[in-house]
Amino acid sequence: MPPKRRYEEIAAHFRRLIQDGELAPGDTLPSLRKVCEEFGVAIATANRAFQMLKAEGLTEATSEGTVVSRRDGVIATGVARLERRERTGKDYAPGETSSNHRADLRSLGDAKIAERLGMELYDEVLIRRRVFRTDGKPTSVGYSFFHPRAVAEVPELLQQGRLEPFWQQTYTERTGKEFSRSPEERTARLAGREELEDLEVVAPPEAAVPVLVVHTTFHTEDGPIEVWEDVWTPGSWQADTD
Repeated sequence: MPPKRRYEEIAAHFRRLIQDGELAPGDTLPSLRKVCEEFGVAIATANRAFQMLKAEGLTEATSEGTVVSRRDGVIATGVARLERRERTGKDYAPGETSSNHRADLRSLGDAKIAERLGMELYDEVLIRRRVFRTDGKPTSVGYSFFHPRAVAEVPELLQQGRLEPFWQQTYTERTGKEFSRSPEERTARLAGREELEDLEVVAPPEAAVPVLVVHTTFHTEDGPIEVWEDVWTPGSWQADTD
């Protein structure tokens, strides 16, 4: 991957501050002049970084300067949440919560998930599901598909409700095996009726509602062990995590 250009580095700096909650909706970003002084760049470079943040829906221009927007329709994937946890120790951004945590053993009917996990189609798989919300509004449905190796070492995964601590932390403590992850894979599909209900989307029973989906596969030295699937509310888009 080529190195980031300076304006991309500046945009990434402020993006992280926004995602971590250090800059909250309505907060004012430093002036372009101060950004130039802090990062040692020309005004055009600082302005390009700010335009990048604005294009992502993270900021907006006001009479008082550039402020963090309310970000309606902008959500973060599981990887963004994981990276925020690693940086700050916080599971959620300001105003973010999760609900409807459920665990089910099911036949694995998705060929792509089966391939990512290195399992056979229709093998039994544990699926954990939750709904993420911002200011009380559903933003995404998150799924975790687990290889049986995960459940063997962390049987707590079978419990209903939210798990604490993060299961990967528990797995590493018990086995000494660290995790790596694949790049995010973005695609689209039609939402299921249960997903539309979780996302509080009102649509006729026969309606085909497209949603954006992101997959991330986690590995240990033994092979793939977990696949995350984020299903976004229709009309949402992802804030870049770089």
